[in-house]
Amino acid sequence: MIPKAPKAGMVLHYSFLWKHEAERGHDEGAKDRPVVVLVLLADGEEVVVAPVTTRPPQRDAPPAIEVPARVRAHLGLDADQSWISIATLNRFVWPGPDLRPVPGSNPSDALYGFIPQKLLDAAKQSAMAELAKRVPGLVVRRTEN
Repeated sequence: MIPKAPKAGMVLHYSFLWKHEAERGHDEGAKDRPVVVLVLLADGEEVVVAPVTTRPPQRDAPPAIEVPARVRAHLGLDADQSWISIATLNRFVWPGPDLRPVPGSNPSDALYGFIPQKLLDAAKQSAMAELAKRVPGLVVRRTEN
């Protein structure tokens, strides 16, 4: 089941397209993963999402926000340390074709849950700082096919 309307702070299962994949001409991510809805645009018709990854941020990459163990457990994510990455963001029209069921959810559901407001605020602040730098390709715009 896909939520009827997006809300900031939602954690969804999604086919995330990294900048390097988009630059190679891919139109779908190589791996489905959790993402956090950071921003709602056009009255909620579009969203900007950031990926959750278990790869630590690289030195030259934008700062990533660590997801606390209790939040990972609440969402049912792997116990491994993870971060909300701001290195690439995806923007798409809601709901789009790239939402996927959370593995093992029954009935099928694309929603893991919500992150706490404090964590969402930190991720949004980091994303806004990166967006202010106007880095080409930071936001990968997804389209329906």
